[in-house]
Amino acid sequence: MDILLIPIAYLIGSVSFAVVVSKCMRLPDPYSYGSGNPGATNVLRTGNKRAAVLTLLGDALKGFVAVVLARLILGDDALTSSLNSWILCGVVVAVFLGHLFPLFHGFKGGKGVATACGILFGINWILGLATLATWIIVAKFMRYSSLAALAAAVFGPIYFVFLFGFHPMGLALTVVCLLLVWRHRSNIRNLMNGTESRIGSKDSKASKQAGNSPS
Repeated sequence: MDILLIPIAYLIGSVSFAVVVSKCMRLPDPYSYGSGNPGATNVLRTGNKRAAVLTLLGDALKGFVAVVLARLILGDDALTSSLNSWILCGVVVAVFLGHLFPLFHGFKGGKGVATACGILFGINWILGLATLATWIIVAKFMRYSSLAALAAAVFGPIYFVFLFGFHPMGLALTVVCLLLVWRHRSNIRNLMNGTESRIGSKDSKASKQAGNSPS
């Protein structure tokens, strides 16, 4: 019955907090402005920082909750036990796919940065903190959220192997890394062309719409 944790994780991941928060705070639909991506960075383009923070926390929390719930049910050895570790790997990939292709939002999801961060904290707080620190350092100095996300995605699996050695979870995190990089393919092109938006830049259309909407 533990295998049911995988579809449950997908359903948890399918809740898009960018959409939920925007509706609750009467902000524009995140699909309708900026990059069209239902994520915290795009929500920030409305100028509503509180909405962006809530979106970030919500998307991270669902990744964290799915992994921690699975670990509580599977037991403390879920990271290393042969069978349970593969089920936990399935949970990790499923909750991430839920965010990318949400059942509740027409399979049009975000890019998975916050959810991936929540997953890493659910696995181990040191792993999550190291990867988050990587994102913060790159974002602070380069001012590109996408570049910071790509750097953190690459280093996440490396940090896991460094902390725990070679286990199936390292493979699952590599899959998450590759999916995250794939979802950022347009950002990679923009970075190469010098047209990528920097952190804090506002989309004029979104800002105008947000200004007409109560927060």
